[in-house]
Amino acid sequence: MTATPLVYFVLGTPGSGRRGVILDLLQNGRDPGERSAVLVAESEPPSPQDAALAAVPRVVVQRWAWGGPDFPDFRLPACDTVYLLADSQGDMVDQIEALKRWLAAKGLQLARVLLVVDCQLASTQPDLRPWFDACAHFSDVVLLTKREGVPNKWLSDFRRHFQEECYPCHLILLKKGGIENPALVLEPSPRRVSQYFEPEETIEIEGLETDGEEPDEDEKLPEDPYIARRRGGRRVKELPSPRDFLPARSA
Repeated sequence: MTATPLVYFVLGTPGSGRRGVILDLLQNGRDPGERSAVLVAESEPPSPQDAALAAVPRVVVQRWAWGGPDFPDFRLPACDTVYLLADSQGDMVDQIEALKRWLAAKGLQLARVLLVVDCQLASTQPDLRPWFDACAHFSDVVLLTKREGVPNKWLSDFRRHFQEECYPCHLILLKKGGIENPALVLEPSPRRVSQYFEPEETIEIEGLETDGEEPDEDEKLPEDPYIARRRGGRRVKELPSPRDFLPARSA
């Protein structure tokens, strides 16, 4: 077991195929001998891929319950990597906030945030677009699934939006054979817009590095726009909930 297990936080709507993505990464992207834990929220319905995940050597599948505002203090199995599936029924930004605290409390290291996009849902529910944009803001890799029947123009426009906005995340189209380059997805280097998870002493603000010293008020990193709250406690940027756009399905 590594001294500091790496955590992959996986965002996505119900039925987007997150467990299939993780299964592909476990079967084709891991180093020999690596031990992994897959943490699936209790609110996610059972999936045929649960048994396939549990059958992968040196993999433990475990359920967890999101109640907010923090992740429960569950005991992790001995592992080198953790695949934590966000609760698709819970507030995504609340879980992002809780993730940062959980990583610090458990002494874990965030490897990457992955977003699995159900293209059939995203293309037919344009009102959910702000939610996908917010997820991509925190994500290092965006994987596009369920593209059958989705117009090519929509796919091109969806990808072009992130490219024109200079999102550094990898945009990957999943093919029938799975992820073409699993190592690219698993590489633990940040490619996200948000600097929310970066240690403050390593962040440069307009060319100024803090070097661990307390910065002046006008030099501090601005609060992440999706994390920021109004005085009454509501988010500055309020997002739609995927729960309002589809019935719960297996992830």
